[in-house]
Amino acid sequence: MSEAVGTLEKKDGNEKVGPSEFIKQTREELNKVSFPSSDDVKGTTLIVVLNVIFFAIFLYLVDHGWVYVLQAIEWIVNKIVGL
Repeated sequence: MSEAVGTLEKKDGNEKVGPSEFIKQTREELNKVSFPSSDDVKGTTLIVVLNVIFFAIFLYLVDHGWVYVLQAIEWIVNKIVGL
């Protein structure tokens, strides 16, 4: 994966740079960036998709479980009250 790399050192924190120097510094910073490989992207995408599917199913079942429990409580209360 990526490594932490130090930023460009400035002579003065308030120093303004021209457009050409800004572009040069930007290119230097972009050369330090490491991008994930195609296999890394495919692997993490698969993990994310499987997690989304798992939690969607899990939350669907939990929701329907709570509906069942609340309907049971409602039925019990109605029997006690006599409605």
